[in-house]
Amino acid sequence: MTDTRSRRLELSRRFALKSFGASAITGLSLLSAGGAIASPVFRQYPFQLGIASGEPEADGFVIWTRLAPQPFEPGYGMLPAPVEVRWEVASDERMQNKVAEGTAIARPELGHAVHVEVAGLEPNRPYFYRFYSGRERSGIGRAKTTPALGQPIDKLRFGVAGCQNYEEGFYTAHRYLAAEEADFIFCYGDYIYEYRGDRMRAQWNGEVTENVRPHYGQEVQTIEDYRRRYAQYKMDPDLQAAHASAPWFVTWDDHEIDNNWVSDLDQDGTPASIFALRQQMAMQAYYEHMPLRASSMPLGNRMQIYRQQRFGDLLDLNLLDTRQYRTDQPCDDRWAQMCDEVKSRDAQVLGKVQEDWLFDKLKSSKAQWQVLAQQIMMMDLDRRIGEGEGRNVDSWGGYETPRDRVLAQVQELGKDSVIVLTGDEHQNYAGQLHLDGQRPGARPIATEFVTTSITSGGDGVDERSDTALIQKENDCLKWHNAQRGYSICEVTRDQWTTEYKTMDYVSRRGGSIRTRKRMAVAAGDPGSLAEA
Repeated sequence: MTDTRSRRLELSRRFALKSFGASAITGLSLLSAGGAIASPVFRQYPFQLGIASGEPEADGFVIWTRLAPQPFEPGYGMLPAPVEVRWEVASDERMQNKVAEGTAIARPELGHAVHVEVAGLEPNRPYFYRFYSGRERSGIGRAKTTPALGQPIDKLRFGVAGCQNYEEGFYTAHRYLAAEEADFIFCYGDYIYEYRGDRMRAQWNGEVTENVRPHYGQEVQTIEDYRRRYAQYKMDPDLQAAHASAPWFVTWDDHEIDNNWVSDLDQDGTPASIFALRQQMAMQAYYEHMPLRASSMPLGNRMQIYRQQRFGDLLDLNLLDTRQYRTDQPCDDRWAQMCDEVKSRDAQVLGKVQEDWLFDKLKSSKAQWQVLAQQIMMMDLDRRIGEGEGRNVDSWGGYETPRDRVLAQVQELGKDSVIVLTGDEHQNYAGQLHLDGQRPGARPIATEFVTTSITSGGDGVDERSDTALIQKENDCLKWHNAQRGYSICEVTRDQWTTEYKTMDYVSRRGGSIRTRKRMAVAAGDPGSLAEA
C-alpha cells in the first residue's frame, strides 16, 4: 500500500470513528482499487430513497439509486468519500437468471447517487434489477427495453403523471399506477415543490385549508435544501412503488427550481447572476435524483433534457423543455390576461435550436404516431368568462408566434397523428389544437391530452364551475375534470385512447381510484376525438 493510500485509509478510519462509532471501522477499512470504500457498514438502511429505472432503449436502460442512510442530517449519513455499489439485472423477478452485473461508484460530488447505463439486453422485454452496498440490499425494480428501431409493434401502454405537491395529499395514486405495469411512465414535471413548510395554505378559490403533511424546512435554495426536499418526496413508499414498477421518462416544469421560472429569470426580481447559482444547484439535485443518462448531467445552470425515444414503427416520443429557453411571460404573468406581448414576434417557448431539432424529428419520423411530451397546455383557451379574452400566459397560449410555428409545421408536414401530452393545470382536459382556438379551422391539426395532478390542488371536484363556463366558450375543449390521479395511454396502429384515472380523495390515506373517462382519437383523423 502506498503512503498516499495509507494516509487516505487512516483519514477514513478517523472520520468513521468520530462520525459513526467503532462499529463502522471494519467495513471502512477495505478500499477498492479505485480508492472507493468497498465494504461500508451503515448505521441505518442506505436505500431509503428507493430505486428507479429510466431512459429505456432497445438494448438497455438506466438504473438509479442514491445512498442516504440519514437523509435529513448534514452529510445525509455518508462519509465524504466514494463508495462502491454493486448492481445486477435478471430476466426473472426472483433474480435467479442474471444477465448483467457490475459495480458503480457513488460519489459525494453527486450526493452518492449512481446512474448505471445498462446495455447489451434484448429488445422489447421486461427485466428486473437491484443494488447492493456493503451488506445492504435494495428492493427489486422492474424495467423494460423498447422495441428495436423500426420493429413492427401493434400496441403500447404507458402512464402519465406529475404535479405531486407533498403538502397537499398522499401519493395513493402512485400505488395504483404501480399496479398498471406500464411499458413506461412519462412524468411531465413538478416532481417536487420548492415552497417552505406550512401548516395552512390558501387554495385557488380563496379557501384556507390545513396541509396534509408539511414540507421539511424553508423554501429550498441550496444544494442541501434541494437534496432534503427530494429525499422527503422519495421516501414516500407509494412513489417508490411507481418508480420500481416501470422505467420513467422525466422532464421538469417550474417547481423543480422556482415557481414560473423561465430562461435565467425567476418571478421575484432576483438578479440573473444570483438566480443562476440557484438554478445550478437545483439542476444538480434534479440529476442526482432522476434516472437520467450522463448526457443530461448539468453544466453550470444548463441541462440537456429535450430528447427523443422511438418505439418501433408505432410511436416517436419527443420530450420537450418549455422552461430553459423561453422568453419572459407576457402581461406581467397575470392570470387570464391578453396584451400585445402575447403576439410578440420575438417570443420563444422552445428556443430556436430545440425548435429546429423538433421540426427535424417530425419531418424524419416514419412512426404511426408522433408525440410532443411536455409540460404546459398548448390549447389557447380563453380563460376569461364573459366579455373579452384572457389566456394562461404561462402556457403556450401566452406565446402565439412560437405556438403558430409549431402547429403550422405539423400541418405543413402532413403529420395527422400528432398527440400533445401535457400537465401543469391540475385538471384533466381533452381537446383539439387549431392555429386559433377561438376561430377553429375545418379540421384540427392535433389532439391534446392534459393529465391532472397526483396531489396538487387537494382532493378536487369532478367539475369546477369556472372550468365548465370556460368550456362553453372554447369549442376546442371537449372534456374536463378536476380530481387528482393519472392517465393511461393505450396506443394501437388505428387508435389512441387516453384513460383518465381519478381518485375520490387524496387528503387522507386509502382513497379509491376509478376510470373517470376514456377519450379516443383515430389515427389520421384528429377531428374524431370523442368518448370511447
